[in-house]
Amino acid sequence: MSFKFKKSWFKWLLKLSLSGIILFLLFWCSVYFGFWGKLPSKDDISNIKQAEASVLLDANQELLGKYFIFDRQSVQFNDLPKHLVNALLATEDVRFYEHNGIDYTSLLRVFFKTILLQDNSSGGGSTISQQLAKNIYGRENHGWFTMPVIKTKEMILAIRFEDLYSKEDIIAMYLNTVPFSENVFGIESASQRFFSTSTKDLNLSQCATLIGTLKAPHSYNPRLFPERSQLRRDVVLQQMEKYGYLVNDVRKETSEASLVVVYRKFNHSEGAAAYFREKVRVDVKMILDSLSQQNSETYNLYKDGLKIHTTLDLDMQRYAESAMQQHMASLQSQLETSYGKKAPWISNTALIEKRIRSLPLYKRLKKQKWSDKGIIDSLSTKTKMNLFSWEGEILKDASVIDSLQHMMKFLNTGFVAVNPNNGAVKAYVGGIDFEWFKFDHVSASKRQIGSTFKPIVYTAAIEKGMDACTYYPIKEITYTNQKDWTPTNGGKEEADRYLNYSFEKALSESVNTIAVKVLEDVGIEAVLEQAKRMGIQSDLPKVPSVALGTGQLSMLELVSAYTSFANEGHVSKPFYITKIEDKSGNIIYEQSNRYIGTEAFSEDTRQIMIEMMKSTINTGSAKRIRSTYGLNNDLAGKTGTTQNNKDGWFVGLSPNLVMASWVGNDDHRIGFSNTSIGQGANSALPIVALFLKQMNADSKFNAITKAKFEIPSEDVAAALDCDPEKRDGFLKRLFTKDKKEREFDSEAKDKKKQRKGIFSFLKKKKKDN
Repeated sequence: MSFKFKKSWFKWLLKLSLSGIILFLLFWCSVYFGFWGKLPSKDDISNIKQAEASVLLDANQELLGKYFIFDRQSVQFNDLPKHLVNALLATEDVRFYEHNGIDYTSLLRVFFKTILLQDNSSGGGSTISQQLAKNIYGRENHGWFTMPVIKTKEMILAIRFEDLYSKEDIIAMYLNTVPFSENVFGIESASQRFFSTSTKDLNLSQCATLIGTLKAPHSYNPRLFPERSQLRRDVVLQQMEKYGYLVNDVRKETSEASLVVVYRKFNHSEGAAAYFREKVRVDVKMILDSLSQQNSETYNLYKDGLKIHTTLDLDMQRYAESAMQQHMASLQSQLETSYGKKAPWISNTALIEKRIRSLPLYKRLKKQKWSDKGIIDSLSTKTKMNLFSWEGEILKDASVIDSLQHMMKFLNTGFVAVNPNNGAVKAYVGGIDFEWFKFDHVSASKRQIGSTFKPIVYTAAIEKGMDACTYYPIKEITYTNQKDWTPTNGGKEEADRYLNYSFEKALSESVNTIAVKVLEDVGIEAVLEQAKRMGIQSDLPKVPSVALGTGQLSMLELVSAYTSFANEGHVSKPFYITKIEDKSGNIIYEQSNRYIGTEAFSEDTRQIMIEMMKSTINTGSAKRIRSTYGLNNDLAGKTGTTQNNKDGWFVGLSPNLVMASWVGNDDHRIGFSNTSIGQGANSALPIVALFLKQMNADSKFNAITKAKFEIPSEDVAAALDCDPEKRDGFLKRLFTKDKKEREFDSEAKDKKKQRKGIFSFLKKKKKDN
């Protein structure tokens, strides 16, 4: 080869190299100066704000749930286990602490092995800093130039990250933004999802598993592909040993152990406290909107990584949900058996037709001018359909109408437990299954409350000076000026027209006839005013039947009224959000108005009512809480059942907890087939009983379950010192006209009763002296 040829070849190669360098520099500058899209500046990078999931915490800082678009939570570098960081470096960027964002050694390896030799096992050349740029800013499509453009962008951004942040900050930022499978972003969310633990508590095996998934998040998903994920974990452990992060013995011991996944998915329709989480979501959005109006700062529940602190106790919540599920599955079976083939969702054609016509699909087809026959034919077409059942979701051939009738039959429920001393909600069950029945029966529903209103009637009577040992006949009366309305009682006592009950006996046995008579003597206005003093804001009907609970209240409103009996006569308004923090830990909202109302009644009245409601538990309509469930807790309470067995209620009181349960069908036209299963003692009480039974077995709750009501004062004991019942004597029966009809005129007697109250007080005072 001549010297001239060699020189020509060398010049050609030099020109080619210079051209390549010039083209590379021009390309680099085109990326750097934004020809392919503007690059984030150093100011942008120094003010990174990534979308983070907001977390919902219970009273003990346990995670209840999250609100997110992308499931991401941030952790600090100090919270990262050493094994986690070492696993990351060993597999992703072993020279991380030696480069400035670009690992030129890895780039050369990629160029020669991957590009020239087509060896795909040589790995990639992206550093952690470059991957961080990808995680935060994503990748755009530039056609044929996509890969060169995005790699160059990420190199430039990696250098900027390295200039602005410490190595530890970059590692933390990377692990907070890296995507895992199942739409999970960040190491904390992945730790919670796949191992139900916080990042700081991950062990070596778990660290290696999660880092191992980064190579192919779906393929190495530890839930879906546990064997494949375990093999990948072992590769990570080998890499850690290779680079001196693990000794051989530890690597072997960890590799020999099976991978254990403790999966926990935060689906808003699933998991504990689903109804509560939805209620908090709605309320928090309102709070954030209010904060935005008050100042220029705006907050996004789904992106800003807020911490929402609540009053709920996750253990109590789980006990409540367990109690509800156990009882409601059994009660549903009782209901269906009692109706048989005559169930309204099967045989009541008129009811079914009304429900069909209320369907959105029916209305839409009707607007499209479909005939009724055509609509019914369409709605009767069977297809594969998932349906709710207490045995688990079932797949069957069913039509829309079949599905409607199937869902019509299910009873629903609500349960809430509140600390009466401050109103803190400790457990909240809005229905039987949030995925299938979204309606919240704790806060959104208003139903007739039945006999749970009677304690308010008797409270008003005692407050007006009536003696708790006043006797009333249980006999029925027809009120001619109330459309010949005749309140009736269940049970055989109706036949004995000469039997009289004291307040305590009448309340504990939930005698309707006496409750109305007491209301008549006290006055409707006085009773309704007493209800207001006990925190009830809803309008109540100004009719005699209000004594039997024909007024409609939400569970929270009813529970609020009952808190006064356990809170020294003061009403506590239920609340559940204590504070909200931003991602930096600054408090942006705090519950400052934990409303405790003025005294609703006197201390003597309160003690008398507690003793009377204790009798309901011990010997009255709620006695099965003792006999059937064997609970020895110090309890007071009241059952409730509405007309035609449409609603069953129970409110239970302990010194430190008020519990209420409701059971019924969402369609008011469907009730229980008979009082035996529909009465509150059978339909609602068991949820509270099963809830308490679980709490009794948990020493954590001894302060609640072992708490005792105070011993009544001597005055209260004296006020209740009488026989619970008595019969009219022969002379009284002989000379007293037995009136079976009369007019209801409580207001005309109001002043008379006030005078009687005064005289009773003076008489009592004289007796004491």
